[in-house]
Amino acid sequence: MRILVTGGTGTVGESAVTALVRHGHEVRLFSRHAVDDARGWPQGVTGVDGDVGDPASVTGCAEGCDAVLHLVAIVREAPPEATFARINVDGTRHVLAEAARAGVRRFVYVSSLGADRGASEYHGSKRAAEALVRASALDWTICRVGNVYGSGDPVISLLLQWVRTLPVVPVIDDGDQPFQPVWADDLAEGLARCVERDDLGRRVLELTGAERTSMNDVIDRIGTIVGRKPVRVPVPSLLATLGLKAAKQLGVDMPVDEGQLTMLREGSVIDDPERNALVAELGVPTTPLDEGLRRLADTQPEQLPQDGVGGLERKRFWAEIEGCRFDAESLMARLGARFDELTPGLMDLDAEPGTPSAVEEGAALTMELPMRGRVQVRVVEVTPRRITLVTLRGHPLAGAVRLLGEQRGDRVRFEVQVYDRSSNVADWVVMHPFGARVQDANWTSLVERVVEESGGTAPEGVQREQDTLDDEQAAEVERWIEELVRARKRRERASEHTPEEEQHLARPLPNGEAADVRHEAADEGRRPTGAGSDQPSP
Repeated sequence: MRILVTGGTGTVGESAVTALVRHGHEVRLFSRHAVDDARGWPQGVTGVDGDVGDPASVTGCAEGCDAVLHLVAIVREAPPEATFARINVDGTRHVLAEAARAGVRRFVYVSSLGADRGASEYHGSKRAAEALVRASALDWTICRVGNVYGSGDPVISLLLQWVRTLPVVPVIDDGDQPFQPVWADDLAEGLARCVERDDLGRRVLELTGAERTSMNDVIDRIGTIVGRKPVRVPVPSLLATLGLKAAKQLGVDMPVDEGQLTMLREGSVIDDPERNALVAELGVPTTPLDEGLRRLADTQPEQLPQDGVGGLERKRFWAEIEGCRFDAESLMARLGARFDELTPGLMDLDAEPGTPSAVEEGAALTMELPMRGRVQVRVVEVTPRRITLVTLRGHPLAGAVRLLGEQRGDRVRFEVQVYDRSSNVADWVVMHPFGARVQDANWTSLVERVVEESGGTAPEGVQREQDTLDDEQAAEVERWIEELVRARKRRERASEHTPEEEQHLARPLPNGEAADVRHEAADEGRRPTGAGSDQPSP
């Protein structure tokens, strides 16, 4: 089938699109940046840019489609464009009208568990949208979904970041309000089956995980996984509301907003397991919560430069090595294989139990930073002479680090290039005066350790350079990093076909050998001048 998916990004959307493609369907994405977003899949996905709040841009998007999976919704308002009325209600009205115009047969609407009774404005908007779906002549199914967790979700992922980075974690009231989370991939499989089924028309299904939990329980489980036990401080709901407003002004992400506080107090559970249609009706085995949280620990989304605040800074640290006992490629392979040993002690790649410490494409490396706790970076590129790391959500910086080896006659140059902004205003205020010094010391130390590992010397010592990129250069760097991340996702999704392909596309660097060169030219022709090259000049 050809299926229109509205809002195929984010925690639910990416998993749902991937599941539909895995089922053999052709997917058409509809969102503000759908054409670019569709490039994150190697095949089977095309994009149409548009805004569900604008009926003119919706017209035509469902042409030739057999079904619609309507995911677009906001949980928090950001007026004037992103309001519950415009996106959740009117957006649903516009997509229903387009589905009817295009002669689409199936319409699956993703709503929220508790939408039939919830007092929050969000639940009110979902209730209104459900009424529109029920009134349509389409073969509709409404899926009321519980709290979804997965890469970058707004609640449990943020609790994970808090446990990793904070000595004290606030909990609302007593922290024991019940909810029943569902792993994003399980929900995605259920939605794919729901779209395919012919016997679910004009039904309301409730879909969630099998286990009840609470904020306290999730914090305990995450603490066991990451090896940290922060102190919990109960915060009364009224004070929490005031704190959320202050955090919003600083640009700090919080796991709930005022509306979600209301939903938290109401609870989000299914009393009778037989009503959980994910298992009982759609036959999807649910991922145990502990297993889902373990996966979540290494699947946080990239934090790109455009996600940060302030000017985009570029720093370079390099040394010209004489008497190196390796060529440039062998030196970089050695760095990748012994990355945990060569990185400075201040970075501490062994901080968290069970996380990788060698460089492997797609790996999330966890490190302990002074004054910031545990943060992560992902390896998005490995070639014989380049390793590129991108910060993940929760890191105080938004950006990338590129490690380069270059043969220059009898010399080998090793260089670290850093491109970043502070992740938010609070991190800029707290980290900028001190974090920059720590960062400089770390990268200088890494260059020194690589020189020592090479068996050679650096007569000029470690050299460094720093500047702030202008708007044009910054935009070029942002595009370059975004494409690296997108290309990695394409390769990862392509590798899902067979275990043999997965092993080939994402194998670790062998000790003392250069990596297999695959897709090395993925960014050739688009690497910005502001991002340097394999032939950097001081």
